Parts: sequence; structure tokens; C-alpha cells
Amino acid sequence: MSRIGKRPVAIPSGVTADIKDGILSVKGPKGTLTLTMRDEISYTLDDSAISVKPANDTKEARAFWGMQRTLVSNLVEGVTTGFTKTLEITGVGYRANAQGKTLKLQLGYSHDVDIAVPEGIEIKTPDNTTIEISGNDKQKVGQIAAEIRRWRKPEPYKGKGIKYRGEYIFRKEGKKK
Repeated sequence: MSRIGKRPVAIPSGVTADIKDGILSVKGPKGTLTLTMRDEISYTLDDSAISVKPANDTKEARAFWGMQRTLVSNLVEGVTTGFTKTLEITGVGYRANAQGKTLKLQLGYSHDVDIAVPEGIEIKTPDNTTIEISGNDKQKVGQIAAEIRRWRKPEPYKGKGIKYRGEYIFRKEGKKK
């Protein structure tokens, strides 16, 4: 029994949901998001909530139940408040600068790294060492944050690199003298 899947997803005011042709679409102040519905799961739409239940008693239906409820919850949260990830850059000479639809990173390579910002994602650089990624799709925000971080992962000796805000880097001890 899924404890997460049992709870219905509340629909706040100003948000509308619609089920049509196997696609759940949620529309709100921050845009419209869609989810392709699984055959193993049944979705019911009330006035103020979306309920997710397994369509049959198979192992696959029980496995998808909690995940599908969380995906529906992410749709509702995305169109109301959106999602944000913050990256911090540590290192001498490492900087970031958002210029329109590209993010320019200087990470100690012989060249600058230019990253194209996908549609629906907004990147801000409040200062040279902070990158704020925001959008209404949680998967896209997390994916672009991981792709930026991949260019220079934090290393364990000096802690230089790109890390998520709040991430703890376990520092190794240097040589004993």
C-alpha cells in the first residue's frame, strides 16, 4: 500500500486540471504542464482534488502508484509556485554570467563554457559565484542544474567546483608532514 499515493493532490484556486485522451493537463498562473497517464493507474478529477489509484491489483500498478501521484503533485506545484535550484561556484577565477539565452562559465579551462538555456527555464546570476535556475518543470530544472554542475564537480581537497546550495563536500585531509 502506498502511503503517498493514498492522499489526493489538492488543486488550489486559479488552477484548472483536465483529463483528455490519456493526457492530464494542469493550467495555472505559471503556464501549462502535461503528463501522459499510465494504463496501470486510474486518475479521478474532482472539484478540488486529483485522486490517483491503481487500476488493478498487479505488482506494476502498485509500483507506479506513489510515483504517479508525486508527478501529479509536481505538475500542480509547478504551475502555481515553480521550482528553483541554486548553484554556488567556489574557486579562484571561477565565475558565471547569464547573457540572454546563454550562460557563460569561466571554470579554469582554456576556453569559456557556453550553455544554451532551454525553453521554459530562466537562469539568473545575482553575483559572479551564484547561479539561480528556475522554471515550472521540476525535471527540466534539475536536469539543467546537473548539466551545469557536471562541468566542474566539487573536488574533495580544496572544495573547488560547482555545488548545489546546502550541499556538504566531505573534505579530505592533506599529506601529513
